[in-house]
Amino acid sequence: MSTQEQIRNAAQATFKNHLEFLSSGEIEKWVDLFEENGILEFPYGPADFPKQVIGKTELYEYMQNFPKHFSVSFENLHFHATESPNVVIAEFTSNGKAISTDKPYNQQYISVVTTNDDGKILKYVDFWNPLVAMEAINAPLSNFVNQ
Repeated sequence: MSTQEQIRNAAQATFKNHLEFLSSGEIEKWVDLFEENGILEFPYGPADFPKQVIGKTELYEYMQNFPKHFSVSFENLHFHATESPNVVIAEFTSNGKAISTDKPYNQQYISVVTTNDDGKILKYVDFWNPLVAMEAINAPLSNFVNQ
């Protein structure tokens, strides 16, 4: 196996672990997938939502309550070919619910993730639809627009 294939396999394995750790509520293991100053970015987040979360401490603080709010499994994972073995482009879905409302949380995602050669996440850009999350938790749209 070439070095490029090893790097690509490590990047894709990290992505699969990301989905597993998030769905099983293992947030500390999820954070450990990131490089010390790793970045999680949300280009489509609502107005009150952070655009970036940087570093392991912020990542943990941001994600620690995810398992208390959502119960999800991730499905239909598809990796797209990339020129760089350090870049993962993935499409996948979530199947789950918001715990507080018992309403469905079924989301479609596209993620662009850059890793170092050891598979640690340097940058994770998360493309998701915030309206799906808002509906699942009964958040009024007015909380997120025109502010």
